[in-house]
Amino acid sequence: MHIAMALGSKEKVDSLTKEISAAGYKHLSGPRVTGDGYYESVVCDPEGNQIELTV
Repeated sequence: MHIAMALGSKEKVDSLTKEISAAGYKHLSGPRVTGDGYYESVVCDPEGNQIELTV
């Protein structure tokens, strides 16, 4: 499963990515600007579902 969450700013994407990683969850990619111009980070929840954090 893939879930996307719009957080409203790059700073919020950065902050939540760090917080989730520090809590021990798997960090797959980012934060980065994708080829189509989106700023995103991708992490996994405890069940392995991908969560895309985006602006």
